Parts: sequence; C-alpha cells; structure tokens
Amino acid sequence: MKIILESLGKRFNKQWIFDGLNYEFELGKRYAILGRNGSGKSTLLQIIAGFRVPSNGKVLFKGFDKDIPVDVHYKYISIAAPYLELIEDFNISELLKFHFGLKPLIPNIDIDEIESLLQISDIRGKPVKQYSSGMKQRLKLALAFFTHTPALLLDEPCSNLDAHGIKWYRELLASYSAERLTVICSNHQENEYFPVDKMIEIEHYK
Repeated sequence: MKIILESLGKRFNKQWIFDGLNYEFELGKRYAILGRNGSGKSTLLQIIAGFRVPSNGKVLFKGFDKDIPVDVHYKYISIAAPYLELIEDFNISELLKFHFGLKPLIPNIDIDEIESLLQISDIRGKPVKQYSSGMKQRLKLALAFFTHTPALLLDEPCSNLDAHGIKWYRELLASYSAERLTVICSNHQENEYFPVDKMIEIEHYK
C-alpha cells in the first residue's frame, strides 16, 4: 500500500497553512511530520485521515495493483490523536469490545491481552471518564496499534504520558509498527518518532 499526496495544500480564510506538498508514503516505513505547535502538521494528518478536505490537490491510497476508493480509505488507517474523543461512559472492557466489534484486531492477540498490556488493572471496572489524561492517551494508542490496518497515524503520541508511559509507547512502536506504513506528527520530540526512515518539515511547504 502507498499513500500519495499530490500538490496538497490547505488554507484557512486567506492564510495558507501549507501548499504544494507532493509526497509518497510506503508500507513498512516510518515517517515523521515535524513542526512547531500550530504549524499545520496535525491539519496535514487530518487530511490524510479524511477528517478534513484539502484546499488544493488530493490524497490517493494505492493498493498493490489498484487505486483504493476514497469512500473506503477509513478501512486502511488507524489513528491516535489528542483531539479524538473516547466513549467515556464505557469501562475499558466495554470500550475495547465495542471498538473491536467494528474494526478487526491484529493477529495473535485478544482483548484480554490488550487489557493486560494497558497496565490499568486497578481501574479496569471504572468508566473512562474517571481515567487520568495519561491513561486515556494509553487507551487511544492501544486502539490504534491493535487495529488491523496497513497504515498507522499518530499525532503527538506522547501527549499526556509520563516517563513510564513514554517507555510503554516506545515498546508498542517497536513491536507493532514495523510492517506498517507509520506516520507520526511531532514538535521535534525524538522519543515520539525515532528511529525514523524519513522526515518532513512542514515549514518547508509554506
């Protein structure tokens, strides 16, 4: 699978956030989209994910022998981002069962194992709304990593994580992203994306 950006641009009113972006993301590689806060990197990721419409250009998903229609792009990506909401009235088991009732699990793992990997046994029965911001971020990351899709999109994945949480994230990244097309947005925090195959400085496309 490939994700191809063709002359991509986005503006809000008369202000261009980025423009003229041509790029190709390939399966099995890790990419970092880098920039300061407010630079447009999250907007770019949202366009790739289909959450926003570009002002110029287009995003293409290509399979091994055919183009993938826009209306099914969502089936090929998993995304974790601070701005994505969880169903906060569910407890962890209910949320995992709901999510993976709609989306496929990666092979060789089940919901009980994911609960164990989340390391939240002391609050397992509580609703998500009672979780700390760090625990919510872990859950968002787990939903993305353990959904069986070729592309993995991560927006500032270490947001709200303490040192132990960052170590936990790094272990997930090492174990569950190697064969995927992985795109990570970061404000130059190397622990979010390193090692990386290629880097895109969003400021170069102003």
